[in-house]
Amino acid sequence: MRIVFFGTPEFAVPSLEALLAERAQVVGVVTQPDKPRGRSRSTLVAPPVKEVALRHRLPILQPARPTGDVFLAALRHWQPQLGVVVAYGHILRPDVLGVPTRGMINVHASLLPRLRGAAPVNWAILRGETETGITIQQLDAGMDTGPILNQSATAIQPDETAGSLLSRLAVLGAESLVEALALMRLGLLRPRVQDPALATYAPKYDRAATRVNWASDALAVSRRIRAFDPAPGAWTTLAGQELKLFGARPSAGTGTPGEVLELSPTLRIATGQDAVEVAEVQPAGKPRMPAGAWGRGHTTVAGQVVT
Repeated sequence: MRIVFFGTPEFAVPSLEALLAERAQVVGVVTQPDKPRGRSRSTLVAPPVKEVALRHRLPILQPARPTGDVFLAALRHWQPQLGVVVAYGHILRPDVLGVPTRGMINVHASLLPRLRGAAPVNWAILRGETETGITIQQLDAGMDTGPILNQSATAIQPDETAGSLLSRLAVLGAESLVEALALMRLGLLRPRVQDPALATYAPKYDRAATRVNWASDALAVSRRIRAFDPAPGAWTTLAGQELKLFGARPSAGTGTPGEVLELSPTLRIATGQDAVEVAEVQPAGKPRMPAGAWGRGHTTVAGQVVT
């Protein structure tokens, strides 16, 4: 079966590598353009999926947007039978979805219909979900609304960060994709229509969502910090300067919400109920560092209130 693969970030790499390991006939890869990096923005960095494609000498398309006659003609030239989409970053229009003769399937990082949308991993942790997983679904014109083809569940650990959960789901996604394709070849896939009454949503988050609300209880504060660890980082302000926080867990302690109760060997901050211990911090313009080491250089911070 001739497969065209759509994907961009590191999360998509295990799925592409799994297809190649299974000797799937990947006829081309569609990914986002190289991104400028560095202070002068003069260095172009390839998406992780492109690096895999280059190693395997696969044809690559990198449109700014997957639309237009030129892109469609190039896609049709590959004569794909199936499209596989893994965290590509763009919604595909019906004319693109219709190019592969057997349609397109998507690897989504939640148990649909729960957590439809762009940021299911972050919102799963933020909302205190205890379980998530991978859904292989048939793509349609809606946002994660197509029929379910295969699902694999996994527990969310109490101290899990978005980064660690995303890494686990990337591997689980690759395994679920290979299983779904094997069932497809055998004619054993049984598409299951989603129940819209059970749908929840995980939209793109904004900067306001990543700011810590110290009036919340310790469990909610620690979930918010873990939900945006390692990127973009949950943040607060201290003396008017931004401070990002990582690796939080609930702890005993009382004080004004946001009050710095302890600096070293651990950073402990009061919340609306109890306190949180923070493992690492990142001051504005500086690298991420152990919170205790930062605290030893900022002894005057003790007793101040972060906001």
